[in-house]
Amino acid sequence: MISKQQMTAHILEAKATKGLSWASIAQASGLSEVYTVSACLGENALPEDAAARVAAALDLGPDVAAALVEFANKGEAAPTVPKEPLQYRFQEILYVYGPTMKALIEEKFGPGIMSAIDFTMDIDRVADPKGDRVKITMNGKFLGYKTW
Repeated sequence: MISKQQMTAHILEAKATKGLSWASIAQASGLSEVYTVSACLGENALPEDAAARVAAALDLGPDVAAALVEFANKGEAAPTVPKEPLQYRFQEILYVYGPTMKALIEEKFGPGIMSAIDFTMDIDRVADPKGDRVKITMNGKFLGYKTW
C-alpha cells in the first residue's frame, strides 16, 4: 500500500506526462472537479469505482486506486499559516471576513455552523474587462448548535 503523499506524487507526474487537465480527470471520475482534485491531492477519498476510473485515465495501477479510496487525514499537511500566496490569501480572507461571515450566518440562521461534510464548492473563471475574476461558490448545510 502506498501513502497518500506517494499517491499524489504519482498522480501529479502522470497528469503532467499525459497533459491532462483536472477537468478531464474529474470527468473520468464522474464526480465534481473540486472534489476529485481534493481526493487526488490527498484530502478526500473516492468511491472505489471513481478511484478505478481516475487511475485508468492516468494509466496508474491498483496501488494508486487503493490509496484514492483510503480515508484522508484532512488538513494534515497544512501549515499553521500557509506560505504559498494563494493559500495565504484564503487565510487572509478568513482573518478579515471570518467574523463578518459568522455574524451574518448567525443573524440569518441562528447560532451554528456551515457543514464542511455536507458541502459542495465550485470554482469558475468570470471574464471582466478589468481582469478576469475568480468566482468561488461554497454551499454547505447549516448545522444549528444543540441545546440541552
